Amino acid sequence: MEEQTADVQQAIAASPNPAAEFGQLSRSHQREVFFHLPETVRKSLVEDMDREQLRGFVRRLDPDEGADVLGFAGEETRSAVLKRLDEDRREKVEFLLGFSPESAAGLMHLDYVTVGVERGVDAIARRVQRFETQTGRIPTIFITEGGELLGELPGQVLAMGDGDVVDLRNHVRETPAVTYDTTDTDVVDVFREHPEGSVAVLDVDGSILGVINAEDLLRVVEEEAAETLYEFTGVQEEESILDGPLSKVRHRYKWLIINLGTAFLAAAAVGIFEDTIAAFTLLAVYMPVVAGMGGNAGTQSMAVTVRGIALGQISLSTGNRAVMNEILAGAANGLITGVLVAVIASVFNQSPLLGLVLGVSMVLNLVIAGFFGTIIPLALDRIGKDPATSATIFITTATDVLGFFIFLGLAQSVL
Repeated sequence: MEEQTADVQQAIAASPNPAAEFGQLSRSHQREVFFHLPETVRKSLVEDMDREQLRGFVRRLDPDEGADVLGFAGEETRSAVLKRLDEDRREKVEFLLGFSPESAAGLMHLDYVTVGVERGVDAIARRVQRFETQTGRIPTIFITEGGELLGELPGQVLAMGDGDVVDLRNHVRETPAVTYDTTDTDVVDVFREHPEGSVAVLDVDGSILGVINAEDLLRVVEEEAAETLYEFTGVQEEESILDGPLSKVRHRYKWLIINLGTAFLAAAAVGIFEDTIAAFTLLAVYMPVVAGMGGNAGTQSMAVTVRGIALGQISLSTGNRAVMNEILAGAANGLITGVLVAVIASVFNQSPLLGLVLGVSMVLNLVIAGFFGTIIPLALDRIGKDPATSATIFITTATDVLGFFIFLGLAQSVL
């Protein structure tokens, strides 16, 4: 089933008429496919739908999902579709469309009921039953006192027998709450601190606007993970695997041009030792080893440092110890790998001096990698730049250029 869904998604993304491809799916399959498409593809699909097809699709969705879909439509199309929805659904969708999709209100849904703490369990059960009959969904039950949220009432309390004698205060579960304009990433942090239950979304006056469940955050968590991966690789966040080649070129070429410039810088460093390489051609064989090991070690240091920055564990002013730790770790790892490569070069090339040059170069380059892999992210963070998006290019430049200088400079002096 997952393979079929993936095939359908690729067909929609590649089609010049995605709405036609989408229209061939069964109604139950349309919802599953749509909300697993990348954002750029969803936008193209909605823009390609005619108003009747869009209305039919939105009409079968929950109000919060319908608001997500209509958020991709133009203003005129959105208004036309809303006018043709039933009154209750239209009011809910219009209400949800009034909020930023990247806020708590943009994540919330309206499947909740509020009841006063003085109400009996029987009355609450009837309220829940009416809601379920009208919507087909089981609501979250929020208990209030004087208009103030006390917490969530677990559903099992409704089965406790004589509902008129239950004191609800003894059964209310504390519910975290956020204001409607809280960012979606901050909502994720709230759920990490309170992994069970729901989060209430409040207006500025403390009244309840909606509710967020853990499953509502799956998209945000996936996007956070993808964003982190994109940042480390220089790929634009909005790029999707389903994008066409022209779109991919547009997203990537600037980053590649910057990398090209740093590659020329490394090439210039190598060019200085052209005569040395010509006289001892084996150096060219081992140059990628020195550069590659330095780049990998620098990336490892950067990953640890960026994570520390993100968790608030380190900054430039408090990073002396971390920098020293990475330098020492680089020296130790350089010694381990340097001995290995020195032995290999000495045995296979019958040149102990070449092995010595390689071993010393490895140690020094991994020390450089540890230093720059830590200090560059900290410096970028200090000046307000995201270290994850731009540190890699500076670190690899430092390890390539300085690594080549050390390796070829030692070779020129010794060999």
